[in-house]
Amino acid sequence: MPEKRIVIVGGVAGGMSCAARARRLDETAEIIVLERGDEVSFANCGLPYYVGGEIESRDALLVQTPESLRAALDLDVRVRHDVVALDTDARQVTVRTAEGTSTIDYDALVLSPGARAVRPPLPGLDSSRVRTLRTVGDAIALRERVESGAKRAVVLGAGFIGVEAAEALRMQGLEVDVIELAPHILPPLEAELASLIRDEMSRAGITVREGVGAESVEPGESHDTVVLGDGTRIPADIIVLSVGVRPDTEAFEAAGIEVERGAIVVDEHGRTSAPGVWAVGDAVVSTDAVTGIRRPVALAGPANRAGRLVADDILRPETARPIPAPLGTAIVRMGELAAAMTGANRASLEQAGIEFETLHLHPNQHAGYFPGAQQVHLIVHFAPGDGRLLGAQAVGADGVDKRIDVLATALRAGMTVDDLIDLDLSYSPPYGQAKDPVNLAGMAGENLLRGTLSVWHADELEAVTSDALVLDVRSRGEFASGHIPGSLNIPHTELRDRMPEVHDAAAGRPVRALCASGVRSNIAHRQLAQAGLDSATLSGGILTLKAALPNGGRDILTTQGAES
Repeated sequence: MPEKRIVIVGGVAGGMSCAARARRLDETAEIIVLERGDEVSFANCGLPYYVGGEIESRDALLVQTPESLRAALDLDVRVRHDVVALDTDARQVTVRTAEGTSTIDYDALVLSPGARAVRPPLPGLDSSRVRTLRTVGDAIALRERVESGAKRAVVLGAGFIGVEAAEALRMQGLEVDVIELAPHILPPLEAELASLIRDEMSRAGITVREGVGAESVEPGESHDTVVLGDGTRIPADIIVLSVGVRPDTEAFEAAGIEVERGAIVVDEHGRTSAPGVWAVGDAVVSTDAVTGIRRPVALAGPANRAGRLVADDILRPETARPIPAPLGTAIVRMGELAAAMTGANRASLEQAGIEFETLHLHPNQHAGYFPGAQQVHLIVHFAPGDGRLLGAQAVGADGVDKRIDVLATALRAGMTVDDLIDLDLSYSPPYGQAKDPVNLAGMAGENLLRGTLSVWHADELEAVTSDALVLDVRSRGEFASGHIPGSLNIPHTELRDRMPEVHDAAAGRPVRALCASGVRSNIAHRQLAQAGLDSATLSGGILTLKAALPNGGRDILTTQGAES
């Protein structure tokens, strides 16, 4: 007879990793996995790539089947089994199937119900042309519609799934409109980086509409029409709903399991408020490792790792490690670019009341003299006092994943920004630089901490142009291509000989220097500061300024009145 019955509600990431680990730890336990859907172990992160045709076969999405899991791990996996009630006193779950309802007793219960798509109360959202993208069935249905002749698609929501869905549908040749109610796509991404992804979407032929939401869907015989808040009407053969998710926990909340805004509250080992009940995955409240903000984190990596640790706590509690607070490390592809992030962004730091400094850098991903060098647009946030790393984000065509993964490791290790200087990272001209972008971020951060560097930011532009002399140290040709009105152009190689001109033009005002990316203006800043001027350099230079300004700065930057 089995010594322990472990019942797991929900498969995929958290549930199946818990089940597999439990079997490896205890060959005698009875392990039952109850999955509401048709598949218990599938590549949910691969769904958009099946829709787009990069993954050709739907079978490739099925990681494991009930039969393969029985054969390999002796797991009792039951699909189309919906847990509708829980009695924590009797240690019993109620399960609904096509045959009716039944009860199953447990010694240990693991809740991994995941999340369900948010469906806002919009008229017409029940149209058959509206789909989510969360299951294999969703992906199959979307691809079948594409292959049956769909020409136009509208994606509601431009988070990670929305962006991936838009890319997939565009790759299949559809006209695609993306609608995002927030001020910019990919809301967790800093605005000056999100604009780069938006531009890449436009380059790929995707129409992006930011700061506006859908008001209704009007079903039609040949197509539906999506009506936006500004009155725009967009015809659509396919509508992908991707405006967010919410924890799927109603049955467990009704059973008395403590929840917080619908997400299950757990301790550091995944234990819920009920004895013998654990929870993992998208339905669980997590405490942000940097800000302390409590929220669900709907990412596969943390769910997989948490499932493993919960199994440890069930079967080997004396040696089980706590589940670490997630950093929210994530990456998404759009066209030729990738966007990645780890730790806190500017908005979450401000929400948490945490002071921070921000650096923008645009180094190449590998040696500039080696063919194919391209910029990594990197942002790093850190604490102004001790330099503790708080978060990082990057966008680029190559090398983004490597840098954010290194910075995620540094964040987990509790490193400071100047610790990045000493990271011994692999280098060869095709793969990196002797001073890797991560090392350069550390050097710039140390300079800022020690007062060797002072910066100003794009959002200070109005105050700077009002109160300071803007000194553009780019070449004359660069300056003529577009500059801040009223700025003085002195190429950085001429600055030492022309320092008296700067003193005269400043007339006691601060001097705010800039160049293309911040490298030359930092050189200029050191000269200006040592010449006794109140100086700072634009973080990230004109590249960041253009990315941060509406319309790429075309409404502000001018080619007229060049003064040099």
